[in-house]
Amino acid sequence: MQKVLIELKDVWKTYQMGDNIVHALRGVSFKIHQGEFVAVVGPSGSGKSTMMNIIGCLDIPTKGAVFLHDQNIAHLTESRLASIRGRTIGFIFQQFNLIPTLTALENVALPMLFQGSPLALRSAKAKQLLTKFGLGDRTHHKPNELSGGQSQRVAISRALANDPDVILADEPTGNLDSKTGLEVMKTLEHIHEKQGKTVVLVTHDLDLVHHAERVIHLKDGMVEKIVPGGKKKR
Repeated sequence: MQKVLIELKDVWKTYQMGDNIVHALRGVSFKIHQGEFVAVVGPSGSGKSTMMNIIGCLDIPTKGAVFLHDQNIAHLTESRLASIRGRTIGFIFQQFNLIPTLTALENVALPMLFQGSPLALRSAKAKQLLTKFGLGDRTHHKPNELSGGQSQRVAISRALANDPDVILADEPTGNLDSKTGLEVMKTLEHIHEKQGKTVVLVTHDLDLVHHAERVIHLKDGMVEKIVPGGKKKR
């Protein structure tokens, strides 16, 4: 059995909205093993984004425990969360979230800058990653000079810059046409299969679950069911 990398135990997230109390997550519990490809699905309002923020060390739960590498991160300070996030999590977003004034190379190198890597290493690794994903001739292009698919591949390269344990992909095909979206999913599969990365795909698109080994269904802030995905476990 592979090591448990992420574990949520009875996680609640509650927001005060005026006079109302909103429970975005209600007692969520599950485990994700190292090297797994897991999809988290559910309709709008199911708690997917809240859960993604907690797994990604962007937020902490109101109640419950969140373990990452056996460390409970539920009550850490923002500075400690930021440190863990920078080393452990690689993010891929629907909107790409590239910095428009930076080139593709500079966007990919940015996470390494935050971790204190020297300039020569940042540039060399960023170029290597971009070349690997077919963007060796786009290193000095800015986001507005790239197609949607190219922008997402830059974002994937950036997510891998610090060699994270977990790739957290939030609706990574949401802004892409079906053909380009399929190419992005094949890239995520390659990262999972060839590099052994743990991939957590957060999506409302049920057509994508066949790429995952397990599927966690959320509804009304709770785990409705956990079922096998279309991808066989390695």
